[in-house]
Amino acid sequence: MKLGAYTACLHDRPLDEALSTLAGLGLTSAEINSGGFIGTPHLPVGDLLASAGAREDYLGRFDRHGITLTGLNCNGNPLNPDPLVGPQHTEDLHRSIELAALLGVRRVVTMSGLPGGHPGAKTANWVVNPWDSQFTDILDHQWDEVAVPFWKDIQARAAAADVKVCVEMHPHNIVFNPATLERLVERTNATHIGAEMDPSHLFWQGIDPVAAVRHLGDLVFHAAAKDTRINAGNVRLYGVLDDRFTRTPAGADPLSIGGDNTLNVWPSSPSWQFVAVGRGYGVDDFWTPFLQALADVDPGMAVNIEHEDAELDQFEGLRQAAENLIAASHKIKTV
Repeated sequence: MKLGAYTACLHDRPLDEALSTLAGLGLTSAEINSGGFIGTPHLPVGDLLASAGAREDYLGRFDRHGITLTGLNCNGNPLNPDPLVGPQHTEDLHRSIELAALLGVRRVVTMSGLPGGHPGAKTANWVVNPWDSQFTDILDHQWDEVAVPFWKDIQARAAAADVKVCVEMHPHNIVFNPATLERLVERTNATHIGAEMDPSHLFWQGIDPVAAVRHLGDLVFHAAAKDTRINAGNVRLYGVLDDRFTRTPAGADPLSIGGDNTLNVWPSSPSWQFVAVGRGYGVDDFWTPFLQALADVDPGMAVNIEHEDAELDQFEGLRQAAENLIAASHKIKTV
């Protein structure tokens, strides 16, 4: 098993400093952003697409730090009907698959995307609970007319490149749990589309990530190490569908996530929040069984830390996550 980190949390540091940081924490894997919601601070995409020599030099930088490049990350919304977002994220995903093949990286992480609710819609529309037939009509449009044709094309591109596209099961996407992941695979007859198993978004939906791994089996291609703390007192009042987010003030330099869209501010007392590995669920009661389940699917799977713990800075969060992830890995059994 390859344990590492997704370097987005070190986006303000040069690549070699980021890789040195990971190596110093005892990690051996890196996942690099290749487009979508975030730019490409650690990936000179144009140069790498154009030059075999540039690709050799780039991979050599990882080798010098004892780090393996195990994935490109292109999380975004390629199905967004916003013309400033969807087409750009689609282009980023196509390019990521092409570049991954050229680099010999066999995993591209992304999200399934979310279309509008009807032809001509201008904003994405996530149906949470289709108890009313109008919501079923929305889902039929999203799946039949948008998602399935789009993902059949992604499957063809991925198969031609021999790259596995790993879909993060993320709310506000058509694929957000094991059932919708299986639906996407079945409806596209996919061989090169599967899951990026990130437990953090499953936790707050009430899904057991270990059970999800066991259920999906060989459809799990790649994994993230990100924890979630469930704040039970707030859940009793607000539920897990906590909508008390607020706009980031213009003077606070809001983070762009495509087009005119920016990242909102979390509630001050949320129902749940992302935390470093081990600060939501323990090493023994979750992280060891989780790694064991992943190893049973693929002993060589890459598991990369995604640090989004707002209570810890970029280095301390990575340090705690790496320490706990490595401790969990020492307790698993491999055949």
